[in-house]
Amino acid sequence: MTYTAIGVMAVALVVIADLFIFRTRLITRRIFWVSYAIIVFFQFISNGMFTGFQIVKYDGDAILGSTSPADTAPPFIGDARIAFAPVEDLLFGFSLVLLSLILWVFWGRRGIDRTPFSGPPIWRKPTD
Repeated sequence: MTYTAIGVMAVALVVIADLFIFRTRLITRRIFWVSYAIIVFFQFISNGMFTGFQIVKYDGDAILGSTSPADTAPPFIGDARIAFAPVEDLLFGFSLVLLSLILWVFWGRRGIDRTPFSGPPIWRKPTD
């Protein structure tokens, strides 16, 4: 299975989870897309640094674009890359961000850690 196929599958599964399993419907909200625009900006910076300086390299057979020769950096834009990184990284980034927010909203609606407090865990009895 290629990196592209896994990325597309990850997006599809997380969108299904958002709309039908957890029913948070985050992708239907404008605030999600505004927040995601901020996140994806910084994703471009971090992905660009890792792939532009060739800290991370991708196999051309597993991504949409090709790999550049070992002595040259990948293109900034083009060859299925944006800011040096393959477009598949955007798919994975979207999936990870959306899944994190889905779980945050889901558990928040159920009252998990609604009122945080400091100190020892509640199951411990204070010693005198």
